[in-house]
Amino acid sequence: KQFVISKLEGQNLVLKKYGLRNHGFSFKEKIENIEGDSLDNIRAKLHGIEGRYTKRYFDQIFGLLPEAIRPESRKNFKAYDGTNNIFNLAYEVLSWKVHRALIKAKLEPYLGFLHSVQHGKPSLVCDFMELYRYLMDDLLIEFCRTLNSKDFIVKTENQSRKKLGKREYLNNQLTRKLITALEAFFETEVEIPRIKHGKRQTVETLINEEALLFAKYLRAEYV
Repeated sequence: KQFVISKLEGQNLVLKKYGLRNHGFSFKEKIENIEGDSLDNIRAKLHGIEGRYTKRYFDQIFGLLPEAIRPESRKNFKAYDGTNNIFNLAYEVLSWKVHRALIKAKLEPYLGFLHSVQHGKPSLVCDFMELYRYLMDDLLIEFCRTLNSKDFIVKTENQSRKKLGKREYLNNQLTRKLITALEAFFETEVEIPRIKHGKRQTVETLINEEALLFAKYLRAEYV
């Protein structure tokens, strides 16, 4: 429940920053009051609430982008359009940072809570990423607002074993620029005290320390 609440609270910060209609705060009570007779049942209800709010969120933030590159909706796996693939790339970089942080904290990245446990799916990584997605979104809104349709290239790829398809990507020069911006973002400092010393830390250190605190909470090893 807390993963979803934190994700929607982060989305509210982005919506507020750009003067868009935020989620309000009723979602928190809705989520906290969810009950069910099994984890799968509770998880399905959580995903239902999260999905409705997140769809409205992306409908609004995509409206901030130039019309020529504006997607109709948010798509992750095998998205065709270049803008969705920019978001997918940024989320992939975030997943690397989160995966490494969870390993450092000696947590099993494939044993999640909000996301179901499936073969080959790093469920806990998917869970923990929810806390930081809005930070990626804020960076990407600013990045994408400067783009136009000429900044993308189309590649022909295998969609399945016997089928080819076309997908749109940011050109190589701008992809390198985006990766550089993402890496610089993870090195920016935030005014959140570290566990042992210091009143500031980088975003990447924050992810590492929050993974450690989460591990201590699960093991009842309170700091």
